Amino acid sequence: MYTFSNKLRNLAFALMAVGFAGLVYGFLAAPKTVDEAKAMVATEHHGDEHGATADEHASTTAHATDEHAEEAHGTEEAHGEEAHASEAHGEEHDVSHDEHLLHQLQNKPWAALYVAAFFFFMIALGVLAFYAIQRAAQAGWSPVLYRVMEGITGYLLPGGIIVIVILALSGMHFNHLFIWMDPEVVAHDKLIAGKTAFLNVPFFLARAVFFLAGWTLYRFYSRKFSLAQDESNDISNHIKNFRISAGFLVFYIVTESIMSWDWIMSIDPHWFSTLFGWYVFASMFVSGITVIALVTIYLKSKGYLDFVNDSHIHDLGKFMFGVSIFWTYLWFSQFMLIWYSNIPEEVTYFITRIEDYNITFFGMVAMNFLFPLLVLMNSDYKRTNYFIIMAGIVIVLGHYLDVFNMIMPSAVGDQWFIGIPEVGGFLFFLGLFLFVVFTELTKAPLLAKGDPYMGESERFHY
Repeated sequence: MYTFSNKLRNLAFALMAVGFAGLVYGFLAAPKTVDEAKAMVATEHHGDEHGATADEHASTTAHATDEHAEEAHGTEEAHGEEAHASEAHGEEHDVSHDEHLLHQLQNKPWAALYVAAFFFFMIALGVLAFYAIQRAAQAGWSPVLYRVMEGITGYLLPGGIIVIVILALSGMHFNHLFIWMDPEVVAHDKLIAGKTAFLNVPFFLARAVFFLAGWTLYRFYSRKFSLAQDESNDISNHIKNFRISAGFLVFYIVTESIMSWDWIMSIDPHWFSTLFGWYVFASMFVSGITVIALVTIYLKSKGYLDFVNDSHIHDLGKFMFGVSIFWTYLWFSQFMLIWYSNIPEEVTYFITRIEDYNITFFGMVAMNFLFPLLVLMNSDYKRTNYFIIMAGIVIVLGHYLDVFNMIMPSAVGDQWFIGIPEVGGFLFFLGLFLFVVFTELTKAPLLAKGDPYMGESERFHY
Protein backbone atom coordinates (compact mmCIF):
# COMPACT_ATOMS: atom_id res chain seq x y z
CA MET A 1 0.00 0.00 0.00
CA TYR A 2 1.37 3.40 -0.98
CA THR A 3 1.79 6.02 1.77
CA PHE A 4 1.48 9.68 0.78
CA SER A 5 4.70 11.22 2.12
CA ASN A 6 4.53 14.48 4.05
CA LYS A 7 7.22 15.92 1.79
CA LEU A 8 5.16 15.39 -1.36
CA ARG A 9 1.97 16.55 0.36
CA ASN A 10 3.68 19.74 1.53
CA LEU A 11 4.99 20.30 -1.99
CA ALA A 12 1.47 19.98 -3.39
CA PHE A 13 0.09 22.46 -0.86
CA ALA A 14 2.96 24.88 -1.51
CA LEU A 15 2.33 24.77 -5.26
CA MET A 16 -1.37 25.38 -4.69
CA ALA A 17 -0.68 28.32 -2.37
CA VAL A 18 1.80 29.99 -4.73
CA GLY A 19 -0.43 29.32 -7.72
CA PHE A 20 -3.51 30.67 -5.98
CA ALA A 21 -1.64 33.86 -5.08
CA GLY A 22 -0.62 34.26 -8.71
CA LEU A 23 -4.19 33.83 -9.93
CA VAL A 24 -5.52 36.30 -7.35
CA TYR A 25 -2.90 38.81 -8.46
CA GLY A 26 -4.03 38.35 -12.06
CA PHE A 27 -7.67 39.05 -11.23
CA LEU A 28 -6.81 42.05 -9.06
CA ALA A 29 -4.49 43.50 -11.71
CA ALA A 30 -7.08 43.19 -14.51
CA PRO A 31 -8.40 46.59 -15.68
CA LYS A 32 -11.89 47.65 -14.66
CA THR A 33 -12.42 50.45 -17.18
CA VAL A 34 -11.45 51.29 -20.76
CA ASP A 35 -9.06 54.00 -19.54
CA GLU A 36 -7.26 51.50 -17.31
CA ALA A 37 -7.02 49.08 -20.22
CA LYS A 38 -5.48 51.74 -22.48
CA ALA A 39 -3.00 52.74 -19.79
CA MET A 40 -2.05 49.12 -19.21
CA VAL A 41 -1.40 48.50 -22.91
CA ALA A 42 0.68 51.68 -23.12
CA THR A 43 3.01 50.53 -20.33
CA GLU A 44 3.37 46.89 -21.42
CA HIS A 45 6.21 45.46 -23.45
CA HIS A 46 6.18 46.91 -26.95
CA GLY A 47 3.60 49.36 -25.66
CA ASP A 48 5.54 52.34 -26.96
CA GLU A 49 5.77 50.87 -30.43
CA HIS A 50 2.12 49.89 -30.38
CA GLY A 51 1.17 53.29 -29.05
CA ALA A 52 3.18 55.05 -31.76
CA THR A 53 1.46 52.99 -34.41
CA ALA A 54 -1.90 53.79 -32.89
CA ASP A 55 -1.02 57.50 -32.73
CA GLU A 56 0.04 57.48 -36.38
CA HIS A 57 -3.20 55.75 -37.29
CA ALA A 58 -5.18 58.26 -35.25
CA SER A 59 -3.26 61.16 -36.81
CA THR A 60 -3.83 59.81 -40.31
CA THR A 61 -7.50 59.30 -39.58
CA ALA A 62 -7.82 62.80 -38.17
CA HIS A 63 -5.96 64.32 -41.11
CA ALA A 64 -8.17 62.47 -43.56
CA THR A 65 -11.22 63.57 -41.63
CA ASP A 66 -10.06 67.23 -41.72
CA GLU A 67 -9.43 67.07 -45.45
CA HIS A 68 -12.79 65.45 -46.01
CA ALA A 69 -14.44 68.10 -43.84
CA GLU A 70 -12.81 70.93 -45.84
CA GLU A 71 -13.91 69.37 -49.12
CA ALA A 72 -17.37 68.80 -47.79
CA HIS A 73 -17.65 72.38 -46.50
CA GLY A 74 -18.51 73.74 -49.92
CA THR A 75 -20.75 70.90 -50.99
CA GLU A 76 -24.43 70.33 -50.63
CA GLU A 77 -26.07 69.74 -47.25
CA ALA A 78 -26.59 66.04 -48.04
CA HIS A 79 -22.87 65.50 -48.38
CA GLY A 80 -22.36 67.14 -45.00
CA GLU A 81 -24.81 64.74 -43.42
CA GLU A 82 -22.89 61.83 -44.96
CA ALA A 83 -19.66 63.17 -43.45
CA HIS A 84 -21.26 63.42 -40.02
CA ALA A 85 -22.60 59.87 -40.38
CA SER A 86 -19.13 58.68 -41.32
CA GLU A 87 -17.62 60.41 -38.28
CA ALA A 88 -20.29 58.90 -36.05
CA HIS A 89 -19.51 55.46 -37.47
CA GLY A 90 -15.82 56.02 -36.80
CA GLU A 91 -16.51 57.03 -33.20
CA GLU A 92 -18.71 53.98 -32.74
CA HIS A 93 -15.93 51.80 -34.15
CA ASP A 94 -13.40 53.33 -31.74
CA VAL A 95 -15.70 52.70 -28.78
CA SER A 96 -16.22 49.10 -29.91
CA HIS A 97 -12.46 48.62 -30.30
CA ASP A 98 -11.81 50.02 -26.82
CA GLU A 99 -14.42 47.71 -25.28
CA HIS A 100 -12.91 44.77 -27.12
CA LEU A 101 -9.47 45.65 -25.72
CA LEU A 102 -10.95 45.87 -22.22
CA HIS A 103 -12.58 42.45 -22.61
CA GLN A 104 -9.31 40.92 -23.82
CA LEU A 105 -7.37 42.21 -20.82
CA GLN A 106 -10.13 41.15 -18.44
CA ASN A 107 -10.02 37.70 -20.03
CA LYS A 108 -6.30 37.20 -19.27
CA PRO A 109 -6.64 35.82 -15.70
CA TRP A 110 -9.75 33.85 -16.70
CA ALA A 111 -7.95 32.37 -19.69
CA ALA A 112 -4.91 31.51 -17.55
CA LEU A 113 -7.25 29.75 -15.11
CA TYR A 114 -9.12 27.95 -17.86
CA VAL A 115 -6.02 26.79 -19.77
CA ALA A 116 -4.52 25.21 -16.65
CA ALA A 117 -7.83 23.75 -15.45
CA PHE A 118 -8.54 22.15 -18.81
CA PHE A 119 -4.98 20.90 -19.28
CA PHE A 120 -4.81 18.87 -16.06
CA PHE A 121 -8.36 17.60 -16.54
CA MET A 122 -7.32 16.60 -20.05
CA ILE A 123 -4.46 14.51 -18.64
CA ALA A 124 -6.86 12.52 -16.45
CA LEU A 125 -9.24 12.01 -19.39
CA GLY A 126 -6.39 10.86 -21.62
CA VAL A 127 -5.30 8.33 -18.99
CA LEU A 128 -8.90 7.09 -18.73
CA ALA A 129 -8.95 6.43 -22.48
CA PHE A 130 -5.61 4.61 -22.35
CA TYR A 131 -6.83 2.54 -19.39
CA ALA A 132 -10.05 1.61 -21.21
CA ILE A 133 -8.07 0.57 -24.29
CA GLN A 134 -5.88 -1.71 -22.16
CA ARG A 135 -8.98 -3.25 -20.57
CA ALA A 136 -10.84 -3.70 -23.84
CA ALA A 137 -7.77 -5.14 -25.58
CA GLN A 138 -7.13 -7.44 -22.59
CA ALA A 139 -3.49 -6.41 -22.82
CA GLY A 140 -1.03 -8.69 -21.10
CA TRP A 141 1.79 -6.20 -20.45
CA SER A 142 -0.05 -3.40 -18.63
CA PRO A 143 -1.98 -4.84 -15.61
CA VAL A 144 0.92 -3.94 -13.29
CA LEU A 145 0.17 -0.30 -14.17
CA TYR A 146 -3.61 -0.44 -13.65
CA ARG A 147 -3.57 1.05 -10.16
CA VAL A 148 -1.33 3.90 -11.30
CA MET A 149 -3.82 4.67 -14.07
CA GLU A 150 -6.77 4.42 -11.66
CA GLY A 151 -5.02 6.81 -9.29
CA ILE A 152 -4.45 9.40 -12.02
CA THR A 153 -8.07 9.16 -13.22
CA GLY A 154 -9.12 10.01 -9.66
CA TYR A 155 -8.57 13.63 -10.71
CA LEU A 156 -11.24 13.30 -13.40
CA LEU A 157 -14.25 14.26 -11.27
CA PRO A 158 -12.81 17.19 -9.25
CA GLY A 159 -10.96 18.49 -12.31
CA GLY A 160 -14.07 18.18 -14.48
CA ILE A 161 -16.23 19.97 -11.91
CA ILE A 162 -13.79 22.89 -11.85
CA VAL A 163 -13.87 23.16 -15.65
CA ILE A 164 -17.69 23.08 -15.70
CA VAL A 165 -17.84 25.75 -12.99
CA ILE A 166 -15.65 27.99 -15.17
CA LEU A 167 -17.95 27.30 -18.13
CA ALA A 168 -21.01 28.12 -16.01
CA LEU A 169 -19.43 31.39 -14.84
CA SER A 170 -18.78 32.22 -18.48
CA GLY A 171 -22.45 31.60 -19.21
CA MET A 172 -23.31 33.99 -16.35
CA HIS A 173 -21.15 36.66 -18.06
CA PHE A 174 -18.38 36.78 -15.44
CA ASN A 175 -15.96 36.80 -18.36
CA HIS A 176 -15.89 37.06 -22.15
CA LEU A 177 -14.08 33.83 -23.03
CA PHE A 178 -16.95 32.59 -25.22
CA ILE A 179 -18.19 35.49 -27.34
CA TRP A 180 -21.21 33.51 -28.56
CA MET A 181 -22.57 33.73 -24.99
CA ASP A 182 -23.01 37.51 -25.42
CA PRO A 183 -26.53 38.28 -26.77
CA GLU A 184 -25.33 41.54 -28.33
CA VAL A 185 -22.67 39.73 -30.34
CA VAL A 186 -25.18 37.13 -31.50
CA ALA A 187 -27.63 39.85 -32.54
CA HIS A 188 -25.06 41.45 -34.87
CA ASP A 189 -23.30 38.31 -36.11
CA LYS A 190 -25.25 36.24 -38.63
CA LEU A 191 -22.74 33.39 -38.56
CA ILE A 192 -22.96 32.91 -34.79
CA ALA A 193 -26.73 33.48 -34.89
CA GLY A 194 -27.00 30.54 -37.26
CA LYS A 195 -25.38 28.28 -34.65
CA THR A 196 -27.60 29.20 -31.69
CA ALA A 197 -29.51 25.90 -31.88
CA PHE A 198 -26.28 24.21 -30.79
CA LEU A 199 -24.35 27.06 -29.16
CA ASN A 200 -26.66 28.20 -26.40
CA VAL A 201 -25.78 28.23 -22.71
CA PRO A 202 -28.37 25.74 -21.33
CA PHE A 203 -27.65 23.09 -23.98
CA PHE A 204 -23.91 23.78 -23.72
CA LEU A 205 -23.84 23.20 -19.95
CA ALA A 206 -26.19 20.21 -20.21
CA ARG A 207 -23.78 18.57 -22.65
CA ALA A 208 -20.86 19.27 -20.35
CA VAL A 209 -22.60 17.67 -17.36
CA PHE A 210 -23.65 14.69 -19.48
CA PHE A 211 -20.11 14.13 -20.76
CA LEU A 212 -18.55 14.34 -17.30
CA ALA A 213 -21.22 12.06 -15.84
CA GLY A 214 -20.56 9.41 -18.49
CA TRP A 215 -16.77 9.54 -18.05
CA THR A 216 -16.90 9.42 -14.25
CA LEU A 217 -19.49 6.64 -14.20
CA TYR A 218 -17.20 4.46 -16.29
CA ARG A 219 -14.28 5.30 -14.05
CA PHE A 220 -16.33 4.49 -10.92
CA TYR A 221 -17.56 1.10 -12.12
CA SER A 222 -14.26 0.08 -13.71
CA ARG A 223 -12.45 0.88 -10.47
CA LYS A 224 -15.13 -0.98 -8.50
CA PHE A 225 -14.78 -4.10 -10.65
CA SER A 226 -11.00 -3.86 -10.52
CA LEU A 227 -10.95 -3.83 -6.71
CA ALA A 228 -13.61 -6.55 -6.51
CA GLN A 229 -11.54 -8.79 -8.79
CA ASP A 230 -8.76 -8.79 -6.18
CA GLU A 231 -11.03 -10.64 -3.76
CA SER A 232 -12.90 -12.77 -6.31
CA ASN A 233 -12.48 -16.49 -6.93
CA ASP A 234 -13.45 -16.19 -10.61
CA ILE A 235 -12.96 -13.67 -13.42
CA SER A 236 -16.53 -12.34 -13.54
CA ASN A 237 -15.47 -8.83 -12.54
CA HIS A 238 -12.73 -8.89 -15.14
CA ILE A 239 -15.29 -9.78 -17.81
CA LYS A 240 -17.57 -6.97 -16.63
CA ASN A 241 -14.66 -4.57 -16.87
CA PHE A 242 -13.90 -5.77 -20.38
CA ARG A 243 -17.49 -5.21 -21.51
CA ILE A 244 -17.98 -1.75 -20.04
CA SER A 245 -14.55 -0.68 -21.34
CA ALA A 246 -15.43 -1.67 -24.90
CA GLY A 247 -18.74 0.19 -24.68
CA PHE A 248 -17.11 3.20 -23.02
CA LEU A 249 -14.62 3.65 -25.86
CA VAL A 250 -17.51 4.16 -28.30
CA PHE A 251 -19.06 6.71 -25.92
CA TYR A 252 -15.69 8.36 -25.33
CA ILE A 253 -14.68 8.93 -28.94
CA VAL A 254 -18.00 10.66 -29.68
CA THR A 255 -18.19 12.75 -26.51
CA GLU A 256 -14.52 13.71 -26.58
CA SER A 257 -14.94 15.16 -30.08
CA ILE A 258 -18.01 17.17 -29.12
CA MET A 259 -16.30 18.28 -25.92
CA SER A 260 -13.36 19.63 -27.91
CA TRP A 261 -15.73 21.56 -30.16
CA ASP A 262 -17.61 22.96 -27.17
CA TRP A 263 -14.89 23.72 -24.67
CA ILE A 264 -12.11 24.87 -27.01
CA MET A 265 -13.14 25.41 -30.64
CA SER A 266 -16.25 27.44 -29.78
CA ILE A 267 -14.04 30.08 -28.15
CA ASP A 268 -13.55 31.14 -31.76
CA PRO A 269 -17.01 30.31 -33.18
CA HIS A 270 -16.20 31.61 -36.67
CA TRP A 271 -13.58 28.90 -37.25
CA PHE A 272 -13.88 25.14 -37.41
CA SER A 273 -11.84 22.11 -38.36
CA THR A 274 -13.08 18.58 -38.94
CA LEU A 275 -9.78 17.26 -37.53
CA PHE A 276 -9.99 19.21 -34.29
CA GLY A 277 -11.52 16.46 -32.16
CA TRP A 278 -8.79 14.02 -33.17
CA TYR A 279 -6.14 16.67 -32.65
CA VAL A 280 -7.26 17.36 -29.07
CA PHE A 281 -7.51 13.61 -28.46
CA ALA A 282 -3.90 13.06 -29.56
CA SER A 283 -2.75 15.86 -27.26
CA MET A 284 -4.57 14.50 -24.21
CA PHE A 285 -3.61 10.91 -25.03
CA VAL A 286 0.14 11.51 -25.20
CA SER A 287 -0.01 13.79 -22.15
CA GLY A 288 -1.82 11.10 -20.18
CA ILE A 289 0.60 8.33 -21.19
CA THR A 290 3.54 10.58 -20.29
CA VAL A 291 2.14 11.26 -16.82
CA ILE A 292 1.62 7.50 -16.31
CA ALA A 293 5.33 7.03 -17.05
CA LEU A 294 6.41 9.86 -14.74
CA VAL A 295 4.25 8.70 -11.81
CA THR A 296 5.37 5.09 -12.31
CA ILE A 297 9.06 6.04 -12.28
CA TYR A 298 8.53 8.20 -9.18
CA LEU A 299 6.79 5.41 -7.27
CA LYS A 300 9.42 2.90 -8.34
CA SER A 301 12.20 5.23 -7.13
CA LYS A 302 10.51 5.30 -3.70
CA GLY A 303 10.56 1.53 -3.37
CA TYR A 304 7.09 0.79 -4.68
CA LEU A 305 6.16 -1.01 -7.91
CA ASP A 306 9.06 -3.45 -7.70
CA PHE A 307 7.04 -5.62 -10.09
CA VAL A 308 7.43 -2.96 -12.82
CA ASN A 309 10.52 -3.59 -14.92
CA ASP A 310 12.42 -1.83 -17.71
CA SER A 311 10.26 -3.49 -20.37
CA HIS A 312 7.15 -1.79 -18.96
CA ILE A 313 8.92 1.57 -19.00
CA HIS A 314 10.13 0.81 -22.52
CA ASP A 315 6.56 0.21 -23.68
CA LEU A 316 5.37 3.47 -22.13
CA GLY A 317 8.26 5.20 -23.91
CA LYS A 318 7.17 3.63 -27.20
CA PHE A 319 3.65 4.97 -26.70
CA MET A 320 5.05 8.42 -25.85
CA PHE A 321 7.11 8.34 -29.05
CA GLY A 322 4.38 6.87 -31.29
CA VAL A 323 1.56 9.15 -30.14
CA SER A 324 3.86 12.19 -30.42
CA ILE A 325 4.35 11.28 -34.09
CA PHE A 326 0.58 10.76 -34.44
CA TRP A 327 -0.05 14.19 -32.87
CA THR A 328 2.44 15.74 -35.34
CA TYR A 329 0.69 14.07 -38.26
CA LEU A 330 -2.65 15.57 -37.18
CA TRP A 331 -1.11 18.98 -36.50
CA PHE A 332 0.55 19.11 -39.91
CA SER A 333 -2.54 17.76 -41.71
CA GLN A 334 -4.75 20.41 -40.15
CA PHE A 335 -2.22 23.19 -40.71
CA MET A 336 -1.12 22.28 -44.25
CA LEU A 337 -4.61 21.80 -45.71
CA ILE A 338 -5.91 25.06 -44.27
CA TRP A 339 -2.78 27.04 -45.10
CA TYR A 340 -2.58 25.72 -48.67
CA SER A 341 -6.27 26.28 -49.47
CA ASN A 342 -5.91 29.85 -48.12
CA ILE A 343 -9.63 30.34 -47.49
CA PRO A 344 -9.81 33.62 -45.52
CA GLU A 345 -12.25 32.49 -42.80
CA GLU A 346 -10.14 29.37 -42.18
CA VAL A 347 -6.53 30.51 -42.58
CA THR A 348 -7.01 33.44 -40.17
CA TYR A 349 -6.78 30.91 -37.32
CA PHE A 350 -3.15 30.13 -38.15
CA ILE A 351 -2.23 33.64 -39.28
CA THR A 352 -3.19 34.94 -35.83
CA ARG A 353 -1.05 32.32 -34.12
CA ILE A 354 1.96 32.71 -36.39
CA GLU A 355 1.95 36.51 -36.21
CA ASP A 356 1.04 37.04 -32.54
CA TYR A 357 2.12 33.73 -30.95
CA ASN A 358 5.18 32.91 -33.03
CA ILE A 359 7.36 31.69 -30.15
CA THR A 360 4.78 29.49 -28.45
CA PHE A 361 3.34 28.21 -31.75
CA PHE A 362 6.59 26.93 -33.25
CA GLY A 363 8.16 26.25 -29.86
CA MET A 364 5.29 23.91 -29.09
CA VAL A 365 5.93 21.98 -32.32
CA ALA A 366 9.61 21.59 -31.42
CA MET A 367 8.78 20.39 -27.90
CA ASN A 368 6.05 17.98 -28.98
CA PHE A 369 7.69 16.58 -32.10
CA LEU A 370 11.39 17.24 -32.55
CA PHE A 371 12.40 16.60 -28.95
CA PRO A 372 10.54 13.27 -28.53
CA LEU A 373 11.73 12.24 -32.00
CA LEU A 374 15.39 12.81 -31.18
CA VAL A 375 15.32 11.49 -27.61
CA LEU A 376 12.90 8.57 -27.77
CA MET A 377 13.78 7.09 -31.17
CA ASN A 378 16.64 5.11 -29.64
CA SER A 379 15.36 1.88 -28.07
CA ASP A 380 17.91 1.92 -25.24
CA TYR A 381 16.91 5.44 -24.21
CA LYS A 382 13.33 4.26 -23.70
CA ARG A 383 14.62 1.88 -21.02
CA THR A 384 16.49 4.63 -19.20
CA ASN A 385 14.50 6.51 -16.58
CA TYR A 386 16.52 9.69 -17.04
CA PHE A 387 15.60 10.01 -20.70
CA ILE A 388 11.94 9.16 -20.07
CA ILE A 389 11.73 11.79 -17.32
CA MET A 390 13.50 14.44 -19.42
CA ALA A 391 11.37 13.76 -22.48
CA GLY A 392 8.23 13.51 -20.33
CA ILE A 393 8.70 16.92 -18.73
CA VAL A 394 9.24 18.53 -22.14
CA ILE A 395 6.18 16.76 -23.60
CA VAL A 396 3.95 17.83 -20.69
CA LEU A 397 5.08 21.46 -20.94
CA GLY A 398 4.81 21.31 -24.73
CA HIS A 399 1.20 20.19 -24.62
CA TYR A 400 0.41 22.82 -22.01
CA LEU A 401 1.62 25.32 -24.63
CA ASP A 402 -0.53 23.48 -27.17
CA VAL A 403 -3.64 24.13 -25.06
CA PHE A 404 -2.39 27.69 -24.47
CA ASN A 405 -2.19 28.22 -28.25
CA MET A 406 -5.65 26.77 -28.77
CA ILE A 407 -7.36 29.06 -26.24
CA MET A 408 -5.42 32.29 -25.76
CA PRO A 409 -5.49 33.83 -29.29
CA SER A 410 -9.28 33.81 -29.39
CA ALA A 411 -9.65 34.84 -25.75
CA VAL A 412 -7.05 37.62 -25.35
CA GLY A 413 -5.81 38.30 -28.90
CA ASP A 414 -2.34 39.83 -29.05
CA GLN A 415 -2.50 40.90 -25.39
CA TRP A 416 -0.99 37.62 -24.20
CA PHE A 417 1.98 37.13 -21.93
CA ILE A 418 3.18 34.15 -19.88
CA GLY A 419 3.35 36.02 -16.61
CA ILE A 420 2.29 35.62 -13.00
CA PRO A 421 -1.35 34.53 -13.65
CA GLU A 422 -0.35 31.98 -16.29
CA VAL A 423 2.42 30.46 -14.17
CA GLY A 424 0.20 30.69 -11.10
CA GLY A 425 -2.61 28.81 -12.82
CA PHE A 426 -0.25 26.04 -13.88
CA LEU A 427 1.28 25.70 -10.40
CA PHE A 428 -2.10 25.72 -8.63
CA PHE A 429 -3.55 22.92 -10.73
CA LEU A 430 -0.26 21.01 -10.66
CA GLY A 431 -0.41 21.04 -6.86
CA LEU A 432 -4.08 20.04 -6.85
CA PHE A 433 -3.38 17.28 -9.37
CA LEU A 434 -0.53 15.86 -7.28
CA PHE A 435 -2.59 15.98 -4.11
CA VAL A 436 -5.64 14.25 -5.61
CA VAL A 437 -3.69 11.62 -7.54
CA PHE A 438 -1.34 10.57 -4.76
CA THR A 439 -4.17 10.60 -2.23
CA GLU A 440 -6.11 8.26 -4.53
CA LEU A 441 -3.09 5.96 -4.78
CA THR A 442 -3.20 5.39 -1.01
CA LYS A 443 -6.73 3.92 -1.15
CA ALA A 444 -5.87 0.54 -2.69
CA PRO A 445 -2.90 -1.82 -3.11
CA LEU A 446 -0.67 -0.86 -6.01
CA LEU A 447 -0.86 -4.36 -7.47
CA ALA A 448 -4.17 -5.51 -9.01
CA LYS A 449 -3.41 -9.07 -7.87
CA GLY A 450 -6.73 -10.54 -9.00
CA ASP A 451 -6.36 -9.67 -12.66
CA PRO A 452 -6.12 -12.88 -14.73
CA TYR A 453 -3.28 -11.39 -16.81
CA MET A 454 -1.23 -10.28 -13.81
CA GLY A 455 1.17 -13.20 -14.05
CA GLU A 456 1.87 -12.45 -17.70
CA SER A 457 2.35 -8.79 -16.88
CA GLU A 458 4.82 -9.46 -14.06
CA ARG A 459 6.85 -11.78 -16.31
CA PHE A 460 6.80 -9.28 -19.18
CA HIS A 461 10.31 -9.05 -20.64
CA TYR A 462 11.75 -8.65 -24.11
